[in-house]
Amino acid sequence: MSTAEAAEASMAAARDKYRSFLHDEAEKIQWRHGKPPTYDTVNQLFEEGRTKEWPKGSLEETVQNAIKSWEMELTHKTRLQDVKSINPDKFKLIVNGREGLSAEETLKAGSYNALLKNSLPEEFKFYKAEEESFESSHEAFRSAFPRGFAWEVLSVYSGPPLIAFKFRHWGFFEGPFKGHAPTGEKVEFCGLGTLKVDESLRAEDVEIYYDPAELFGGLLKGSSIEDSTAAQGCPFPKKT
Repeated sequence: MSTAEAAEASMAAARDKYRSFLHDEAEKIQWRHGKPPTYDTVNQLFEEGRTKEWPKGSLEETVQNAIKSWEMELTHKTRLQDVKSINPDKFKLIVNGREGLSAEETLKAGSYNALLKNSLPEEFKFYKAEEESFESSHEAFRSAFPRGFAWEVLSVYSGPPLIAFKFRHWGFFEGPFKGHAPTGEKVEFCGLGTLKVDESLRAEDVEIYYDPAELFGGLLKGSSIEDSTAAQGCPFPKKT
């Protein structure tokens, strides 16, 4: 990437008002796709669909932006040394009481695989995180939610160093997902979390609790693409 392109990408990133560390020394960061990401589309979805608009500087806004920041870093940066919003030596992500993932493990797996891994019997697994790579998992959800998957804080119950909060995730199912045709409907779920931070407000322990069925209930409503394709085939019966 040329110096001019790097400067342009850095300026675009600087306009994001919800995520820290997106433009700081962007040219020195090893980005997963070669340059800082842009969040214009999902930010618009967030602003149009949020149920809370927290006062600037409030605890709720601070927590909301902090979590958006570390999710961005763990998704788009490839080196742990470039991730500023977490304490890499202590970071642990625990989802629905499962064994926690370290910072390095979370960086490798990706946020979707980290959040969706489960120990259900095979016949009840809607999504098999162990069979997905970082790239395939993100591609699956980018396909399903072309405008992104917005996230907001609904409530904060305690301040640092141990922050407890309630959140909401939502998007519009406007693209195919794992063989299911899009419905165009809003898919959303809510959950609870705790976030332990150090004196620099870097995340150390994150625990998330939610019901994956709320997410997959919306995604699996779409008809099978194979069935739809077959139905659109030749309308005349075969001759025998």
